[in-house]
Amino acid sequence: MASMDKHNLTGLKEFILQGITDRPELQAPLFVFFLIIYVISLVGNLGMVILTNIDSKLQTPMYFFLRHLAYIDLGHSTAVGPKTLVNFIANENRIQYHWCATQLAFFLFFIISEMFILSAMAYDRYVAICNPLLYRVVMSQKVRWVLVLIPYAYSAFISLIITIKIFISSFCGYNVISHFCDSLPLVILVCSEMHDVEMLIMVFSACNLSLSLLIVIVSYILIIKAILKMKSAKGRHKVFSTCGSHLTAVVILYATLFFMYVQPKSSHSFEKDKVASVFYTLIIPMLNPLIYSLRNKEVKGALQRTWNTMCKFPI
Repeated sequence: MASMDKHNLTGLKEFILQGITDRPELQAPLFVFFLIIYVISLVGNLGMVILTNIDSKLQTPMYFFLRHLAYIDLGHSTAVGPKTLVNFIANENRIQYHWCATQLAFFLFFIISEMFILSAMAYDRYVAICNPLLYRVVMSQKVRWVLVLIPYAYSAFISLIITIKIFISSFCGYNVISHFCDSLPLVILVCSEMHDVEMLIMVFSACNLSLSLLIVIVSYILIIKAILKMKSAKGRHKVFSTCGSHLTAVVILYATLFFMYVQPKSSHSFEKDKVASVFYTLIIPMLNPLIYSLRNKEVKGALQRTWNTMCKFPI
């Protein structure tokens, strides 16, 4: 009996991924659906990176942050997307122990980075609207890099702590998880006492969500105060339009994350959590470039200029 327990605790070398659905008739259409989502995400975010690098009119602080948001969304969708697609065509999709740890580390890094990059973008909008004459001075290149490098370093630190804490623990023989390696489902599979790790995850999740959202809320309170002082209705409309894309991205992400990580454990269900995790791992990285391109005249103008330039060169 003791040897069997020891085998269960130390012999786990892989995890079985359940996938999005266990209904065979839905495997093919869902594969096509998620493949389209992943391709749109790749093309949209890669296009945003290229566009904000090559177009001279997009060399502003706002598009510097938007470019980094696209980097994050590229990594975010790629950390989860390909393995999710394999789930639909493999009879039993497995992920090796060390690859599961790697996927978890990257997933945590990208999701935390996204929250704080959105906060940096909110601060950028505040400076642009409330201090337009000093905008270029306040949001200098050095400041911009500080506002992205600190979130990257912090996200990497938190990601490594949680991943190491989970994967130095002993897993039992049961190794079935959802469609990707997330922290809370993995903690459930650990045999040893994990109350401290669960608390660590919940505390970090609450702090990251609260702090990043607080920065967004304070920035927009100050923006609204500045808007209310404007006498021109056209000016107010222009300011609102510049913030619309960012606000849309913030609402979608934070609503999903609060649903997943902040609601009481008793309110969770496996199917609801699966839908929420699909939304923030695959749908949101696809939506962000669409939101910022379809609602942004400058991005649409840059696309038009780039297309016209390409058409001038014969193939």
